[in-house]
Amino acid sequence: MPVEVILPKVDMDMESGQISRWYAKEGDPITKGQLLFEIETDKAAMEVDAPASGILRKVTAREGTTVPVGKAVAWIYAEGESFEADSPPAQPDAQALVPEEAFDAESQDTPVITYSDATTPHDGSDGVRATPLARRIAREAGIDLASIAGSGPKGRVQKKDVEQAPSIKPKAAPVATRNAAMLNAAWLREGKNKSLASVVLLHGFGADMNSWRPMLGGGNIDNPILALDLPGHGESTLAIPQRLETIAEQVEQTIGGYHSGPIILVGHSFGGAIAAEIAGRGNMDVQSVILIAPAGLGPEINGAFLSGFIRARSEASLTAWMKLLVEDELLLTKPFVTSTLQQSQNCALREAQRLVSDRFFADGTQVFNIRQTLSQLSIPVRIIFGGADRIIPASQVAGLPGEVALHMFGQTGHMPQLERREAVMRILKEVSQSVK
Repeated sequence: MPVEVILPKVDMDMESGQISRWYAKEGDPITKGQLLFEIETDKAAMEVDAPASGILRKVTAREGTTVPVGKAVAWIYAEGESFEADSPPAQPDAQALVPEEAFDAESQDTPVITYSDATTPHDGSDGVRATPLARRIAREAGIDLASIAGSGPKGRVQKKDVEQAPSIKPKAAPVATRNAAMLNAAWLREGKNKSLASVVLLHGFGADMNSWRPMLGGGNIDNPILALDLPGHGESTLAIPQRLETIAEQVEQTIGGYHSGPIILVGHSFGGAIAAEIAGRGNMDVQSVILIAPAGLGPEINGAFLSGFIRARSEASLTAWMKLLVEDELLLTKPFVTSTLQQSQNCALREAQRLVSDRFFADGTQVFNIRQTLSQLSIPVRIIFGGADRIIPASQVAGLPGEVALHMFGQTGHMPQLERREAVMRILKEVSQSVK
């Protein structure tokens, strides 16, 4: 049966909330723990994660809609489960208040709620009365809230007031210095504390920024989280640079367009090598680096996987290669495979990824090495590896500098951030709390 996505009750006085942003659209494959939508109340702006994996259907509340607590705003159907577009499943009384215990974040059947901007609606440190969402939009656009006349109760500045200001357009870029040459990027989490170092996520070969969403369901941190699509992946450029340093430069430019200040770099596989390169270049205020099954520690890599993954066009062939990524095949959910399969139908995207493979993993060999870079870093470095990795041998961690902290997980494959997501999030939280 389809799983209801309901508007949660997050405090005793809450009777309704406004859907301020959807992060997925109807028909999208959804993974449990993936960020679904953001709601705004009188007291805070909150992010709600998917309670189950499947296909998002029957979204009943559009952005800007105020919804009573307990009302279903969408349903998640299992892959292949039939549905009728004109007759949504039975839902609870829209006015019924759902008990607080129904929203335990540890529950397997209820959404996870993340406070993204827990600012009270009363006077902030700047003396301006504004809703949390209005503050976020103004902050991203560089707007001074004091210059805006609020239309809300007692002059409170609301979202529409900021969007109607002469110097802003709805959905404006976070920083004015962004340009078309930059890579595709997005904030996956706004974070509770904007003064903390931002976490920047760099995915591995064949993935995209959305591949990090399941990991984020394994825990919460207070830091803002920014994710990028590397060249030849997701919605970024399909032009593939000849050198790793050039990709690092593109990533630096993109990060700079969204954020200025300290960062924590987290990179998986090929993204791990790029993260190490960025840290070594010294152009950004990198406070710490977490490398998950990073490329560049040795020459050996599963070349058959790279070429097979690129060639695969059917669900059967793609699934066969994806099974090499994890030790527990049950983690390869239908939505996960379906999302990857959709990308495989994009011939231009796969051709770009073939160029990535040919240039950086020529003849099934890692033609670059990050060991010297790691040995020269003066910042904390952690490496996370799966002992059963069938893409990059775990033995390549031998001989790392003594200052590098190693976390080796047994019975884990090439994607510890998926297979051991709770543990990886604990490591990330520990690192983020150690960074001043």
